[in-house]
Amino acid sequence: MLYGTGTFGSGRDDSSLDRACDGSLAQGGLSAALHSSHLSADGEGDSDYLAACRVRNAESGPQSGSLELKLRWSTSKAPSSTLTWYNEDYDGVREQAAPLGHGWSGVVRYEGGTYQVMVALDCVNQKNKALVAYGDLLGTSNGTTLTGLGRVTTETAEKAAEKHGCQVRAGKQLTGLSTARLGTPDTAKPLQQAQGSCVALRRTAAAQSDTPEIMEYPADPDAPQTNCYLVTKAKKPGYGLYAYYGAAAKDFLASEGDQLKEGYGPTHSDRDYAWATATCPRSAQQAVFVLYHLHDRDTDTYPVPQYSASFARSALQAFTDHEAKQRGCSDVRIMPRA
Repeated sequence: MLYGTGTFGSGRDDSSLDRACDGSLAQGGLSAALHSSHLSADGEGDSDYLAACRVRNAESGPQSGSLELKLRWSTSKAPSSTLTWYNEDYDGVREQAAPLGHGWSGVVRYEGGTYQVMVALDCVNQKNKALVAYGDLLGTSNGTTLTGLGRVTTETAEKAAEKHGCQVRAGKQLTGLSTARLGTPDTAKPLQQAQGSCVALRRTAAAQSDTPEIMEYPADPDAPQTNCYLVTKAKKPGYGLYAYYGAAAKDFLASEGDQLKEGYGPTHSDRDYAWATATCPRSAQQAVFVLYHLHDRDTDTYPVPQYSASFARSALQAFTDHEAKQRGCSDVRIMPRA
């Protein structure tokens, strides 16, 4: 792990910030993200990425914090699952992602005390190519710091894209991001009240399949990931539905290896899932849609004890068809099991 070379005690090290991430680091949200104006940056030296850097504050103890950024082209090798967090989709709501909104093709994720913002900006002048950025916030988090992380990540991606001749349609400056997440009983609501990411499930047999409630995020046709959870009467997520587009689909498939194509779920031993693909206009990468029979880590049980393959297929079909219609995708295919 690299440490900054600036002198923290002297305050903000503007020279290191100006050089960070190959000169593309956007500084507008840094102070908010790291709740300090005493900042310094260093390079991460990772050759797998277009640019990578780390910014630290000068605080100690609970107020210490850092922000890590990694940038890559969508055409390059997808990163490891440790960076992109797609390897536990089957485990409750652990792999949930909230849309960034504000016109950005991005999401907010959370794992083990760390928030990550991922954004993928399509190059409108270069077919099937996007600038992808990942920003991780290590340290104390709240709505202010998360909004700062979102600003740094999206604005750095925009700045790097411009530097490399990739013309993008950027969103508006991010404001008001929330640390609220799905999963607690109070985030569940009746299936018939679905109006966001779960709206397509209202006309399915979900209520008769032990999942009469849902947990959802607002619908966002720009987000590279969409998720919907079907919930039991005990307020436990029983099925999880995920849609991945463009760079997010590539990242997801890289994290799964050949497991989906070989007929195995993410634990290598179960077959409790269904999946589909579609061709979408923004990327040469096929979109991927997956339904998982969810495991509850707290009780080491499955909230829906008996997996129904026929229900899973019909629920996935409804979810996929709706998503495809919203995005202008075609050639929807429910994939056969091995």
